[in-house]
Amino acid sequence: MNTLAINFDGWTIFWIVLLGILLVLLLVMFNFIGLYVRAMVSGAHVTFADLVGMRIRNVNPLIIVNSRIQAMRAGLQVSSREMESHVLAGGNVNRVINAMIAATKANIDLNWNVATAIDLAGRDILEAVQTSVNPKVIDVPSATLGQTTIDGVAQDGIQLRVKARVTVRTNIKSLVGGATEETVVARVGEGIVNAIGSAKGYADVLEHPDHISKAVLNKGLDANTAFEILSIDIAEITVGENIGAKLMADRAESDKRRFQAEAEQRRAMAVAHEQENVAKQAENRALVVLAEADIPRAMADAFRSGNLGVFDYYKLKNLQADTAMRDSIGKPTEGMKA
Repeated sequence: MNTLAINFDGWTIFWIVLLGILLVLLLVMFNFIGLYVRAMVSGAHVTFADLVGMRIRNVNPLIIVNSRIQAMRAGLQVSSREMESHVLAGGNVNRVINAMIAATKANIDLNWNVATAIDLAGRDILEAVQTSVNPKVIDVPSATLGQTTIDGVAQDGIQLRVKARVTVRTNIKSLVGGATEETVVARVGEGIVNAIGSAKGYADVLEHPDHISKAVLNKGLDANTAFEILSIDIAEITVGENIGAKLMADRAESDKRRFQAEAEQRRAMAVAHEQENVAKQAENRALVVLAEADIPRAMADAFRSGNLGVFDYYKLKNLQADTAMRDSIGKPTEGMKA
């Protein structure tokens, strides 16, 4: 009796365990049966093991199944493992599949590796494909740069203010590592300024604005960028200031101040030279006074030595008096001055 009871209890435990395993399997199948059937009916077969593995690896199997169904319906051969790997890498598999489908419809060569690389690089792959199909129009200058026009000066000195619109489409091959939209805007702006500066006069630019577009397009500004420039259209041209005349006026004013400074320097030098001459004249007068002071002593010495007699002295005095008289006669009187 005891032996039978023990055997009965062992079988009971076995069936309970087996029933628990079956219940777990049924729950798992219940969770994934809908996805499994959908995938199988759509021709995008995914095994139960793959579905369970996705759940264990914290990957949403619904996204993988739906993306795989989309891919198979569009004729794209992408396995569930490749999609799962992209999701684990942080990519958006749904957007990648939609982009590849759009590229296929537009006859654009876009394989899985390139599409996932672009997506993982942080670029919007779906928007890139859409822009490649439907070209995008970029305003130059961009409103984000805080400018309203691209300003250039023609060779005659007249300033021209230009607004342009650039039509571009995405270059899928150079999307990874290619320069962004800001680079295209900057290059086009630089080309417009260069084209205006090469014009002989502002009237030529106003008469033939397409010359700017052709000159900018011929520079190959889309090299090493993520876009291909299709056209550059001049939307608006307005005449600005006469920069050449303004520069000439500023230069003339600067020259005027320079010449005034040089003239003032020369005047100061002349005044200083005049003062030096006055000082020299005073010095010479002092020397004359000193020399005249020596005359009486020289005459006294001449008297003592016998070299000068009394009659000689009188002749000298008469000569001096005659000279003084002649000087007084030669000067005009007060009445004659009046």
